[in-house]
Amino acid sequence: MQWQKMQASQSSRKKALDSFTDRVSATLASGGRVSLVGFGTFSTSERSAREGRNPQTGATIQIPAKTVAKFKAGSELNAKL
Repeated sequence: MQWQKMQASQSSRKKALDSFTDRVSATLASGGRVSLVGFGTFSTSERSAREGRNPQTGATIQIPAKTVAKFKAGSELNAKL
């Protein structure tokens, strides 16, 4: 795996990843966007309230509105896929 090629210990890699995800989460929670040139952009989107169905009973349920995270891959990342 690519992580094994890094010259860092597993604990320092975990700290770096945790720090990155904490910063992205905090920025998104405050309504911001995080852009990593060539990699992609993290942003948020609002989902409106809607009706759904319980698949086991068929009963109609109300699904509340919520904010969800989105990721749009950048051109360099798409080129490598």
